[in-house]
Amino acid sequence: MSQPLTFLVDNGSLEPAATLALRELAAKLDRRLVLPVEPVSLLHSSGIDAKLLGGQPAEILIPALAQRLGAGQNEFVLLPLFFGPSEALTVYLAENLARLRKKYPALLVRIAPPLHAPGDLRLSRILADLVRAELDAASAERVALVDHGSPVAAVTTVRDELARQLAAQLGSRIALVSPCSMERRPEPAYDFNEPLLAGLLATAPWSGSRVIVAMQFLLPGRHAGPAGDVARICRQAEAARPHLHTRMTGLVGSHPLLVDILADRWQQAPL
Repeated sequence: MSQPLTFLVDNGSLEPAATLALRELAAKLDRRLVLPVEPVSLLHSSGIDAKLLGGQPAEILIPALAQRLGAGQNEFVLLPLFFGPSEALTVYLAENLARLRKKYPALLVRIAPPLHAPGDLRLSRILADLVRAELDAASAERVALVDHGSPVAAVTTVRDELARQLAAQLGSRIALVSPCSMERRPEPAYDFNEPLLAGLLATAPWSGSRVIVAMQFLLPGRHAGPAGDVARICRQAEAARPHLHTRMTGLVGSHPLLVDILADRWQQAPL
């Protein structure tokens, strides 16, 4: 049996910065584990012009698995770069692995848990560090912890738990911490995503205060980049409310503690 090959798997983006950041994170984890770690995406990233990626095209997971299987590599560890149990993992990935096994019956895949785990406070420590980097010394401020928004309630539960942990980490330096989402599906069944960031920033007392927008995003891209959707929401809110001032934190993927979490999740991949 060959040594398992590890794929660090994100959802994917058409923004080159996301793939470049994923590669950098995979290289750090490679050095930490002293094992090969290759960066791949579930979707999208293969549409990026390779010229924008140093001449090396981005890889999509299922074709990458098929290519390695054809070359004789049968055993893999998939390390999800996801906060919680997204449908991308529980549905899309599961269905595509089942189809791949029909062609390659020798395929052996161990899937590590997502980043959040009960009792593990390291994600909230990362978020707290990123918030502190934006804090003024003068007075307490409000913090809006924003994620993408999800059709899966369990993913939003992770957001809410991180907000509670973040509030405890920051203590009296912060007047209030609220979870929120960037966007949601419109049907009432997805009300658990509320409040949305735009709605929160339009509501007193948030609309007249200094707000640190804590980014529960891992990598830069269309949503979380400096000119992304979250930044646009903040700009529009400030334009409509002269006493509102927002500052976005850095991203979770930029913090060195994330490599420690990923290394532990790799160890927890079920046999």
